[in-house]
Amino acid sequence: MRSLLYIVTALAVIGLAFWAYRENYQTQSEIARSEQINKEIGHARARLTVLRAEWAYLNRPDRLRDLTEVNYERLGLLPLRPDQFGKVDQIAFPMPPEPELIITNPVDVSGMNSAGEVVTRGNGVFP
Repeated sequence: MRSLLYIVTALAVIGLAFWAYRENYQTQSEIARSEQINKEIGHARARLTVLRAEWAYLNRPDRLRDLTEVNYERLGLLPLRPDQFGKVDQIAFPMPPEPELIITNPVDVSGMNSAGEVVTRGNGVFP
């Protein structure tokens, strides 16, 4: 009986050792993968910073003014006049639809029946 207990214990230790070995390598693999993703995020942020700087450089007002002057005839641009601008009160904003009123438990408080006659109950007092 003891030999069976020793064999089962040895198999359990071997199984746990194999499980720990696999978990260790999976953990190391995931750590390496997360480090790679963090590097990619850093490179993407650096690229985004460069792109934002390029966008700011290309959208300088003096550069855009020079481009419009050079391409004025070809683009068919017209000079801006004050009367071309509208006022805020001229904008038609859509009105939100009014919510539909739903009556779930109607109660007749008029004291009249469907024929329009006054109805009294008991002592003549409405319920």
